[in-house]
Amino acid sequence: MALPILYSYRRCPYAMRARMAIWAANIQVEVREISLREKPAHLLQISPKGTVPVLQLPDGTVLEQSLDIMQWALAQNDPQGWLNADHDAVNALITINDGEFKQALDRYKYPDRYHEQAQLVYREQGEQFLQRLEAALEQHDYLLGDKPSMADVAIFPFIRQFAAVDADWFASSAYPKLRVWLEGWLQSPLFEKVMQKFPTYTQ
Repeated sequence: MALPILYSYRRCPYAMRARMAIWAANIQVEVREISLREKPAHLLQISPKGTVPVLQLPDGTVLEQSLDIMQWALAQNDPQGWLNADHDAVNALITINDGEFKQALDRYKYPDRYHEQAQLVYREQGEQFLQRLEAALEQHDYLLGDKPSMADVAIFPFIRQFAAVDADWFASSAYPKLRVWLEGWLQSPLFEKVMQKFPTYTQ
């Protein structure tokens, strides 16, 4: 029986969160690790936008958005109950993460590409979201309660990127609860599994 095909790029935060959900759901897929410079013809055939993740199911259905892939995987099997949190609260956090925060993250991470403001201005813009997460984590161990939810998994790869831009700053910043939360995900067996290296698929 054919496996679903997952086109992925190891360090892409969108692909990362899709892999987290698929692995957590114990779903077997064929991982095709792409090169951003030389994308496989089949990927562009089924998804002309050419970005990852893209999941092609055995029946030919193509899922082109990371959140759709996460929802699909967890609908099959959700042993850790990531879908149990309030959907409106989950969506609200992810919307900010994927919108305002991602925009600030890109500008903070790549200051040479964005000259409108100084890099620290973009960091301060991103910190508005960090402050919200820190306040939530002061109340409970995860973003929406005492157990992880889809919000934690969807957001964590982007906080990982933000923290890595200036690791020394983040290590001494005013977000101790967020650091503990991030480190918990980074040290998790699940994250170790999803970050395994696959050979680049070039067909």
